[in-house]
Amino acid sequence: MFIQKIEKEALLKPLQVVVGVVERKQTMPILSNILIEKENGKIRLTATDLEIQITNIIETDDDSSAAITVGGKKLQDILRILPDQSKISIEVKENKAQIKSNKSRFNLQTLPAQDFPKLSNQLQNTNKITLSQNALKLLLGSIQYAMAQQDVRYYLNGVLLGVEGNKLKAVATDGHRLAYNAITIEADLAKQEIIIPRKAVMELAKLLADDDSAIELEFSDQQLKTSFSGIQLITKLIEGKFPDYQRVIPDYSNHLSMNRTLVQQALQRAAILSNEKFRGVRFVLTEKNLSVISSNSEQEEAQVEIETDYHGEAIDIGFNVNYLLDGLNSINSEQAIFSFGSPNSSILITSPDNQEFRYVVMPMRI
Repeated sequence: MFIQKIEKEALLKPLQVVVGVVERKQTMPILSNILIEKENGKIRLTATDLEIQITNIIETDDDSSAAITVGGKKLQDILRILPDQSKISIEVKENKAQIKSNKSRFNLQTLPAQDFPKLSNQLQNTNKITLSQNALKLLLGSIQYAMAQQDVRYYLNGVLLGVEGNKLKAVATDGHRLAYNAITIEADLAKQEIIIPRKAVMELAKLLADDDSAIELEFSDQQLKTSFSGIQLITKLIEGKFPDYQRVIPDYSNHLSMNRTLVQQALQRAAILSNEKFRGVRFVLTEKNLSVISSNSEQEEAQVEIETDYHGEAIDIGFNVNYLLDGLNSINSEQAIFSFGSPNSSILITSPDNQEFRYVVMPMRI
């Protein structure tokens, strides 16, 4: 017997951790499978797409050794449909894995474990840092929405993660907006920057816990390895030169602090009648008043006004409403600070409770 009477949840939860990198349609059939290895009282589940690899470990009382690969999504679908508290057994016969639970039987095709492609977990010339999972989750969550998606400028399809001294910084941009944040870590490291692919960022953010349990990051110039809560995530890095984000972040003299929720509500209301494709709204700022104005191709209009304490030069700028909302949604403070330049300049959004956070949105013509 390959696996003898294991609790459904004890197998399903670790499987759900790794199966996110599995694609149903693959040019290599084995990449649709997960590798299940049994050795020294542990069961290891591993999935990869040749760029990212996730492994999760289950502790057992079985010291025997064996390994198979089976369809990851299919196994997940089977386990999900079985009743809670079910006991699961897996028996391997020839090229089939039989999953048994009570009176249910499922026979899945297997492929040889020795053919499963694994990324190397031995990194050369690495930096290592340890921090809380919650700290990393908040850092990534504050900027990851600004990543590009399937951009021909491949280096934008991810997050720049950098260390220098005792600071860990994260930057994302799609060319239309840029998000930057940084946290303090217990380290003193030479400057190093890596670009983590979008898929790895999304998987990592999904798996991180909302607590102070530790995560170790180990990175070289080619790979990043993370270890936390019995999970190991390894990803190849994106090669290329990330944009000079420091040049993009402006230093404006016109500042306006506004209630974040009020601005969010104004944007959400104006967005209803904005152009469905371009999602543009106008920010019209005059003394003591902000008007958020939108219109669409059917000549419908919306205008929402907010009283402000602004005394600078009048400003009329167009922005993508979704970009503005993304930045405001990532701020936890009651107030948000808006900084303006000329009518053709970007807008800078910051938080009074986080001196590191910067969010820049480029203007658009409306």
